[in-house]
Amino acid sequence: MSIPSRVKLVDVGPRDGLQNEKQMVPAAVKIELVHRLQDAGLTEIEVTSFVSPKWVPQMGDNAEVMAGIQRKDGVRYSVLTPNLQGFEAAVLTKPDEIVVFAAASEAFSQKNINCSIAESIERFAPVVVAARAAGIYVRGAMSCTVGCPYEGDIAPERVAYLAGLMKSIGVQHVGVADTIGVGTPMKVRRALEATLQHYDLNDISGHFHDTYGQALANTLVALGMGVWQFDTSVAGLGGCPYAKGATGNVASEDVVYMLHGMGIETGIDLDKLVDAGKFISDFLGRKPNSRAATALLNKRAG
Repeated sequence: MSIPSRVKLVDVGPRDGLQNEKQMVPAAVKIELVHRLQDAGLTEIEVTSFVSPKWVPQMGDNAEVMAGIQRKDGVRYSVLTPNLQGFEAAVLTKPDEIVVFAAASEAFSQKNINCSIAESIERFAPVVVAARAAGIYVRGAMSCTVGCPYEGDIAPERVAYLAGLMKSIGVQHVGVADTIGVGTPMKVRRALEATLQHYDLNDISGHFHDTYGQALANTLVALGMGVWQFDTSVAGLGGCPYAKGATGNVASEDVVYMLHGMGIETGIDLDKLVDAGKFISDFLGRKPNSRAATALLNKRAG
């Protein structure tokens, strides 16, 4: 296995993690979370999304959050933009990167954004053009690449089809996402291989949810293929509003603990990361959804 010696993590907790929380999280708390993540050594943070507050009320303070962050040199701040209107609002806040998204499942695409995969890509084409013209990096999130709550298993050919469409509109990097956490290592491997038909290894990341406890195993198989970029979420925040029972993204703390144990560099201070996860979990009134954080917090208390 050609395991990378260094791995880059994108913490998606502030956006992907918090967007489904029922209780409103004030902008000041979101800003503090971003500050704690960058202080822990995260160099890539997905901060917010510029979607209609009618659909995602939790992200209605997007501009306020972006304005409130004390930006740190060497840290890249990304935002999700669902359409040109969202992009036009986002660009005023000077993100380093925007994220566009599409599903590898037709049924999920219809339920999630009320259009087909091809239509969703058409909708994003002008967003990608505008972003790249403005010198903003474009990352694509490919959801449901191994399984869908409506269609079940997703064939690797569907993933290759979506990756090809993303490439055709100028998306520079894609995340291969197991949105509902049903993936197992070989399925994830096949989804990554399908993506590699269109994207270089350096332009692919893994995004694994931990619904069935498979996210670390899926991360390990991706590492074995040479993948060195992953989306994770502090304290295991998150879920999927369109997938019943889907739990959060894999916890950043668990992935960092595993990587450091393998001798892989991340540039992240695990203790500070645990503190960041505890901060947001305390605000939400629950324990961090991270095994490593729980163990380390218990050890401290002991």
